[in-house]
Amino acid sequence: MRKEDLVYRAIEAREMSYSPYSKFAVGAALLTSDGEVYLGTNIENAAYGLTMCAERNAIFNAYCHGVTQDDIEALAIVADTDLPVSPCGSCRQVLSELFPHDKEIYLANLKGDIKVVKIEDLLPYSFDSDDL
Repeated sequence: MRKEDLVYRAIEAREMSYSPYSKFAVGAALLTSDGEVYLGTNIENAAYGLTMCAERNAIFNAYCHGVTQDDIEALAIVADTDLPVSPCGSCRQVLSELFPHDKEIYLANLKGDIKVVKIEDLLPYSFDSDDL
């Protein structure tokens, strides 16, 4: 699947966002080696700490369906931003453990801008199980 196609799937996921407080809708689409795409969108809550980001929803969705790190090919994240959207710190930490470090993450916006990164670009010196 082309990165533009995966970004389009993230845009579709973004349309399902529940973001009445921030008005900041985000969509994510995770591609696996068998061609399946797992979507995620941000779901907010009046108790802000209970909010879940699109990236974590997508990767948790995939894992709930039996996907493992070895099955993951790419992740696209999109929002209505001037520059390609960037994941929050919590999402970076989760991705550093559950997303393969050699696979690409597509940061995008609704204007068609796409920045290709890997998890080390987003979270160098991440905290992982070796630190425990």
